[in-house]
Amino acid sequence: MELKTVPIQRPENANVILGQSHFIKTIEDIHEALVSAVPGIRFGLAFCEASGPCLVRHSGTDPELEKIAAANALSVGAGHSFIVILGNAFPINVLNAIKAVPEVCSIFCATANPIQVVIAESGKGRAILGVIDGESPGAIENDSDIANRRTFLRKIGYKA
Repeated sequence: MELKTVPIQRPENANVILGQSHFIKTIEDIHEALVSAVPGIRFGLAFCEASGPCLVRHSGTDPELEKIAAANALSVGAGHSFIVILGNAFPINVLNAIKAVPEVCSIFCATANPIQVVIAESGKGRAILGVIDGESPGAIENDSDIANRRTFLRKIGYKA
């Protein structure tokens, strides 16, 4: 078995959701969940089929984001994994809708940070072991950092 890291490519302001599911119906159900959660959402979605023709299935509302999602899914190459590239929405807007899709087993990450996917590869296929999401922390927040965090969350409308 070999361990590898696969970087996820995305436009500068895009967010990424990476997860695992268990059925080809995933592609259509996640698509429906996304458009129901955020009217006018722009996204690309791709799913790695794990049996049969083993294709990368894809869908979306933005052709460029759909192409990027499909290319990333092919690079990761782990059966039953899926990736969503969000153009004008944030994971917090859609994550519960995705998690409510019956085929979804788990979410590895939901972020705008640079991502590396940690892959195990055998002669049979690939598996996602986890993700490296952004950078490692350099310190523990102090009182000033806490105040800045609280102010920021209120400024962007996520806390009253």
